[in-house]
Amino acid sequence: MKTLDFTRPGTAAGAVGVAQAAFEYAVEYAKERVTFDVPIAMHQGVSFMIADMATEIEAARLLVWQSAWLHDQGKRATLQSSFAKRFSADTAMKVTTDAVQVFGGYGYIKEYPVEKLMRDAKLFQIYEGTSQIQRLVIAKEIFLPRDD
Repeated sequence: MKTLDFTRPGTAAGAVGVAQAAFEYAVEYAKERVTFDVPIAMHQGVSFMIADMATEIEAARLLVWQSAWLHDQGKRATLQSSFAKRFSADTAMKVTTDAVQVFGGYGYIKEYPVEKLMRDAKLFQIYEGTSQIQRLVIAKEIFLPRDD
């Protein structure tokens, strides 16, 4: 478990990076793509989606930093590492799916980068313990905390 406590923040950081890239592509596209004579960024549905993406990425990033900081302090970080891994992986999947939505039909074709980012994001929900396994670890840490 100590090894996973150490590696999960790095995996979570990778998920944050994928989410950040998809977010940046979506923001640029939303500023450029025009419908009804205005950029789609001006449509409330798109702007709210972008706002949620930014919020979730920031929360994921802070969980990663917290778990890495605890490890750097020599403290046990099983709970925080699993928080970071689960939330970051699920955030990457949600953000990349939303980025594909912002791109519309273009988001699903290989000529646009968000299609690959969405496929990459799925890996983070599986690699180094699925999101479901992270939930098991989190629940165990909550209900049966260890003293070490």
